[in-house]
Amino acid sequence: MAGAAALGYLAVVNPHDPSAAMPHCPTKLITGLDCPLCGGLRMTHDLLRGDLGAAAHDNLFLLVLLPVLAWWLLRTRGHRAPPRAALWTLVVLAAVWTVVRNLPIWPLHP
Repeated sequence: MAGAAALGYLAVVNPHDPSAAMPHCPTKLITGLDCPLCGGLRMTHDLLRGDLGAAAHDNLFLLVLLPVLAWWLLRTRGHRAPPRAALWTLVVLAAVWTVVRNLPIWPLHP
């Protein structure tokens, strides 16, 4: 119920707008960099509004990862934890993505 309410709120409130009533990202406050979750919030808003291009611009990493995650959940039905190597790979990839997406030369700069 809470998840549906949060998605409903996110569909209506635009996180791209700095004056929107959204929680502040601690990573952004401390470092000034957008973390993968910042782009994920904006990406979810764009997906809920049907704008796939904007969603890809906001967080290409998570947009590509979502079908893989859905496939894994359907395959295991949530009964098995992912292998430790897969989790570490995700953590490293997310860290690399955080750096790359904040580079001024990156074409999809937030």
